[in-house]
Amino acid sequence: MTVSHTARTALLGTAAVCLAAAGGMFLQYAQRSPADFYPPAEDICVVTPSRTSSAHAWDSASGLGKYDARPIPTDARCPVCGMYPARYPTWAAQLIFKDGTAHFFDSAVDLFMFLDEPARFDQAHTADDVEALYVADHLRASWLAARTAFFVIGAKVYGPMRGPDIPAFASIDEATAFVSEHGGRVLRFDAIDSSTVATLRDANHATHTH
Repeated sequence: MTVSHTARTALLGTAAVCLAAAGGMFLQYAQRSPADFYPPAEDICVVTPSRTSSAHAWDSASGLGKYDARPIPTDARCPVCGMYPARYPTWAAQLIFKDGTAHFFDSAVDLFMFLDEPARFDQAHTADDVEALYVADHLRASWLAARTAFFVIGAKVYGPMRGPDIPAFASIDEATAFVSEHGGRVLRFDAIDSSTVATLRDANHATHTH
């Protein structure tokens, strides 16, 4: 069948319009402001080899008190997702039990997941064994007592698991300033309940089975 000159011209014109529209959409996408993203590309959230993880022993020769916040061992793995918390000094968290052993987490999300279901990740300890909780100061990479910290939820900033996270701050003013720049709202420790944890868990771990 022979296509007339008029029909050919119409087809070419339609194709040109489609290409122009596609190009415009691509440029619009490329110019969008993406959510801030901190973690390096080489680290991923993985499922740990075992469903439970042994806590790290306290080193009495370290010069630190039994329940003081301690440096994260470079080989420590998060008991919830298997990542290396030492790589994320502005997001990390740690939990210390009464016997002085500790777990380290790549972010406060996994700390709260652990607290929500401790037996799921450590069969040697219970919630009653928890003595101290610390989270990283998001601005200084120093340690804060988790129960006195100010957390931001719902900000347009992705954490180590490449999803919504809850950075922690030493003061309400610092947390509020972060909200002004990145969105979200401020929560205290006791306001992060099981439903909040479930939302964060589903956003960060939905594709993983623990």
